[in-house]
Amino acid sequence: MTKIKDLPKFERPREKLISKGPENLKDEGLLAILLRTGREGKNVLDLAKQILRKYSKKRLLKLKYEDLIKIKGVDSAKACTILAAAELVKRALKIQEETLPIINSVKDVVAQAVYMRDKTREHFMAIYLNARNELVFKKDMFIGTLNANLVHPREIFAEAFRQNAASVILAHNHPSGDPEPSEDDLTITKRIIEAGKIMGIDVLDHIIITKSKVFSFKEKKLI
Repeated sequence: MTKIKDLPKFERPREKLISKGPENLKDEGLLAILLRTGREGKNVLDLAKQILRKYSKKRLLKLKYEDLIKIKGVDSAKACTILAAAELVKRALKIQEETLPIINSVKDVVAQAVYMRDKTREHFMAIYLNARNELVFKKDMFIGTLNANLVHPREIFAEAFRQNAASVILAHNHPSGDPEPSEDDLTITKRIIEAGKIMGIDVLDHIIITKSKVFSFKEKKLI
Protein backbone atom coordinates (compact mmCIF):
# COMPACT_ATOMS: atom_id res chain seq x y z
CA MET A 1 0.00 0.00 0.00
CA THR A 2 1.36 3.39 -1.00
CA LYS A 3 1.10 5.86 1.84
CA ILE A 4 -0.11 9.39 1.11
CA LYS A 5 3.12 10.86 2.47
CA ASP A 6 5.04 8.76 -0.08
CA LEU A 7 3.20 10.38 -3.00
CA PRO A 8 4.66 13.42 -4.74
CA LYS A 9 3.34 16.58 -3.11
CA PHE A 10 1.41 17.59 -6.22
CA GLU A 11 -0.60 14.34 -5.96
CA ARG A 12 -1.50 14.67 -2.29
CA PRO A 13 -5.12 15.89 -1.88
CA ARG A 14 -4.50 18.68 0.63
CA GLU A 15 -1.43 20.05 -1.12
CA LYS A 16 -3.23 19.94 -4.46
CA LEU A 17 -6.22 21.79 -3.01
CA ILE A 18 -3.95 24.51 -1.60
CA SER A 19 -1.96 24.97 -4.79
CA LYS A 20 -4.66 24.51 -7.43
CA GLY A 21 -7.97 25.05 -5.61
CA PRO A 22 -10.71 22.54 -4.70
CA GLU A 23 -12.27 22.73 -8.16
CA ASN A 24 -9.22 20.93 -9.56
CA LEU A 25 -9.52 17.89 -7.31
CA LYS A 26 -11.30 14.73 -8.36
CA ASP A 27 -14.20 13.47 -6.26
CA GLU A 28 -12.02 10.97 -4.43
CA GLY A 29 -9.55 13.72 -3.56
CA LEU A 30 -12.24 15.88 -1.97
CA LEU A 31 -13.66 12.94 -0.03
CA ALA A 32 -10.15 11.92 1.05
CA ILE A 33 -9.66 15.34 2.66
CA LEU A 34 -12.84 14.84 4.68
CA LEU A 35 -11.81 11.31 5.69
CA ARG A 36 -8.28 12.44 6.62
CA THR A 37 -6.95 8.89 7.11
CA GLY A 38 -7.36 5.53 5.46
CA ARG A 39 -7.65 2.10 7.04
CA GLU A 40 -5.47 -0.93 7.30
CA GLY A 41 -4.42 -1.96 3.81
CA LYS A 42 -5.79 1.15 2.08
CA ASN A 43 -4.60 4.72 2.06
CA VAL A 44 -7.16 7.47 2.29
CA LEU A 45 -7.40 7.96 -1.48
CA ASP A 46 -8.03 4.26 -2.04
CA LEU A 47 -10.66 4.30 0.70
CA ALA A 48 -12.36 7.31 -0.91
CA LYS A 49 -12.37 5.61 -4.31
CA GLN A 50 -13.86 2.46 -2.80
CA ILE A 51 -16.67 4.43 -1.14
CA LEU A 52 -17.48 6.35 -4.30
CA ARG A 53 -17.60 3.16 -6.34
CA LYS A 54 -20.34 1.90 -4.03
CA TYR A 55 -22.17 5.19 -3.42
CA SER A 56 -22.85 7.96 -5.90
CA LYS A 57 -22.21 11.50 -4.65
CA LYS A 58 -25.94 12.14 -4.49
CA ARG A 59 -26.56 8.97 -2.50
CA LEU A 60 -23.60 9.69 -0.21
CA LEU A 61 -25.17 13.02 0.74
CA LYS A 62 -28.33 11.20 1.84
CA LEU A 63 -26.65 8.61 4.06
CA LYS A 64 -27.33 8.84 7.77
CA TYR A 65 -24.82 8.43 10.57
CA GLU A 66 -25.90 4.82 11.12
CA ASP A 67 -25.24 4.04 7.44
CA LEU A 68 -21.86 5.75 7.29
CA ILE A 69 -20.30 3.99 10.28
CA LYS A 70 -21.16 0.65 8.69
CA ILE A 71 -18.68 1.44 5.90
CA LYS A 72 -15.38 -0.25 6.63
CA GLY A 73 -12.82 2.43 7.40
CA VAL A 74 -15.36 5.09 8.40
CA ASP A 75 -15.45 5.67 12.14
CA SER A 76 -17.62 8.05 14.15
CA ALA A 77 -15.36 11.07 13.60
CA LYS A 78 -15.26 10.55 9.82
CA ALA A 79 -19.01 10.02 9.66
CA CYS A 80 -19.62 13.25 11.58
CA THR A 81 -17.27 15.19 9.30
CA ILE A 82 -19.06 13.93 6.17
CA LEU A 83 -22.49 14.68 7.61
CA ALA A 84 -21.48 18.17 8.72
CA ALA A 85 -19.98 18.99 5.31
CA ALA A 86 -23.06 17.67 3.50
CA GLU A 87 -25.43 19.63 5.72
CA LEU A 88 -23.46 22.84 5.24
CA VAL A 89 -23.65 22.42 1.46
CA LYS A 90 -27.40 21.75 1.60
CA ARG A 91 -28.01 24.85 3.68
CA ALA A 92 -25.78 27.03 1.48
CA LEU A 93 -27.62 25.91 -1.64
CA LYS A 94 -30.98 25.86 0.16
CA ILE A 95 -31.50 22.25 -0.83
CA GLN A 96 -34.67 20.90 0.77
CA GLU A 97 -36.66 17.73 0.48
CA GLU A 98 -39.63 18.52 -1.76
CA THR A 99 -41.93 16.55 0.50
CA LEU A 100 -41.01 18.45 3.67
CA PRO A 101 -42.94 21.71 4.20
CA ILE A 102 -41.17 24.53 6.04
CA ILE A 103 -42.80 25.89 9.18
CA ASN A 104 -41.81 29.52 9.68
CA SER A 105 -45.00 31.20 10.86
CA VAL A 106 -48.24 30.79 12.77
CA LYS A 107 -49.99 30.56 9.39
CA ASP A 108 -47.80 27.56 8.48
CA VAL A 109 -48.75 25.83 11.73
CA VAL A 110 -52.47 26.49 11.20
CA ALA A 111 -52.19 24.99 7.72
CA GLN A 112 -51.00 21.76 9.31
CA ALA A 113 -53.73 21.77 11.97
CA VAL A 114 -56.64 23.30 10.07
CA TYR A 115 -58.74 20.15 10.51
CA MET A 116 -59.05 21.08 14.21
CA ARG A 117 -61.26 24.09 13.49
CA ASP A 118 -64.43 22.03 13.19
CA LYS A 119 -63.71 19.43 15.87
CA THR A 120 -66.16 19.26 18.77
CA ARG A 121 -63.54 17.74 21.07
CA GLU A 122 -60.09 19.08 21.90
CA HIS A 123 -57.21 17.70 19.85
CA PHE A 124 -53.62 18.25 21.00
CA MET A 125 -50.99 17.95 18.27
CA ALA A 126 -47.19 17.96 18.30
CA ILE A 127 -45.44 19.16 15.14
CA TYR A 128 -41.82 18.01 14.87
CA LEU A 129 -39.21 19.97 12.92
CA ASN A 130 -35.62 19.40 11.89
CA ALA A 131 -32.87 22.03 12.20
CA ARG A 132 -34.02 23.66 8.94
CA ASN A 133 -37.55 24.11 10.30
CA GLU A 134 -38.85 21.44 7.95
CA LEU A 135 -41.77 19.39 9.18
CA VAL A 136 -40.62 15.81 9.66
CA PHE A 137 -43.64 14.44 11.55
CA LYS A 138 -46.88 15.49 13.20
CA LYS A 139 -49.13 13.57 15.52
CA ASP A 140 -52.27 13.97 17.59
CA MET A 141 -50.97 13.23 21.06
CA PHE A 142 -54.24 13.59 22.99
CA ILE A 143 -57.94 13.83 22.19
CA GLY A 144 -60.54 14.95 24.70
CA THR A 145 -60.71 17.51 27.49
CA LEU A 146 -57.13 18.51 28.22
CA ASN A 147 -55.82 19.02 31.69
CA ALA A 148 -52.40 19.20 33.26
CA ASN A 149 -52.71 15.68 34.65
CA LEU A 150 -53.33 14.05 31.27
CA VAL A 151 -50.75 15.71 29.03
CA HIS A 152 -47.36 14.10 29.69
CA PRO A 153 -44.17 15.67 28.28
CA ARG A 154 -42.50 12.25 28.18
CA GLU A 155 -44.80 11.11 25.36
CA ILE A 156 -44.15 14.27 23.37
CA PHE A 157 -40.37 14.02 23.67
CA ALA A 158 -40.24 10.26 23.22
CA GLU A 159 -41.71 10.88 19.76
CA ALA A 160 -39.26 13.74 19.21
CA PHE A 161 -36.34 11.38 19.76
CA ARG A 162 -37.87 8.76 17.48
CA GLN A 163 -38.13 11.38 14.73
CA ASN A 164 -34.69 12.94 15.41
CA ALA A 165 -36.49 16.28 15.76
CA ALA A 166 -34.61 19.45 16.65
CA SER A 167 -37.69 21.32 17.85
CA VAL A 168 -41.41 20.95 18.41
CA ILE A 169 -44.48 23.16 18.04
CA LEU A 170 -47.64 22.42 20.00
CA ALA A 171 -51.15 23.06 18.69
CA HIS A 172 -54.61 22.37 20.01
CA ASN A 173 -58.16 23.57 19.46
CA HIS A 174 -60.79 25.22 21.62
CA PRO A 175 -64.23 24.05 20.44
CA SER A 176 -65.77 26.79 22.60
CA GLY A 177 -64.52 29.41 20.14
CA ASP A 178 -62.52 31.30 22.79
CA PRO A 179 -58.81 31.23 21.85
CA GLU A 180 -57.53 32.51 25.21
CA PRO A 181 -55.42 29.88 27.05
CA SER A 182 -56.87 28.27 30.16
CA GLU A 183 -54.91 27.77 33.37
CA ASP A 184 -54.35 24.16 32.32
CA ASP A 185 -53.07 25.35 28.92
CA LEU A 186 -50.55 27.61 30.65
CA THR A 187 -49.46 24.89 33.07
CA ILE A 188 -49.13 22.26 30.34
CA THR A 189 -47.10 24.58 28.12
CA LYS A 190 -44.75 25.59 30.93
CA ARG A 191 -44.18 21.96 31.90
CA ILE A 192 -43.42 20.92 28.31
CA ILE A 193 -41.03 23.85 27.79
CA GLU A 194 -39.12 22.95 30.96
CA ALA A 195 -38.89 19.33 29.88
CA GLY A 196 -37.68 20.43 26.45
CA LYS A 197 -34.83 22.40 28.00
CA ILE A 198 -33.70 19.29 29.84
CA MET A 199 -34.00 17.17 26.70
CA GLY A 200 -32.28 19.74 24.47
CA ILE A 201 -35.33 20.14 22.21
CA ASP A 202 -36.80 23.63 21.76
CA VAL A 203 -40.53 24.24 22.09
CA LEU A 204 -40.97 27.01 19.50
CA ASP A 205 -44.63 27.86 20.01
CA HIS A 206 -48.02 26.68 21.20
CA ILE A 207 -50.92 27.57 18.94
CA ILE A 208 -54.56 27.53 20.05
CA ILE A 209 -57.02 27.26 17.17
CA THR A 210 -60.75 27.98 17.06
CA LYS A 211 -63.17 28.09 14.14
CA SER A 212 -62.20 31.67 13.31
CA LYS A 213 -59.36 32.72 15.61
CA VAL A 214 -55.79 31.80 16.51
CA PHE A 215 -53.72 32.41 19.65
CA SER A 216 -49.91 32.13 19.59
CA PHE A 217 -48.02 31.79 22.88
CA LYS A 218 -44.89 33.09 21.15
CA GLU A 219 -46.59 36.17 19.72
CA LYS A 220 -48.04 36.92 23.17
CA LYS A 221 -44.54 36.48 24.66
CA LEU A 222 -45.62 33.51 26.78
CA ILE A 223 -42.77 31.50 25.29
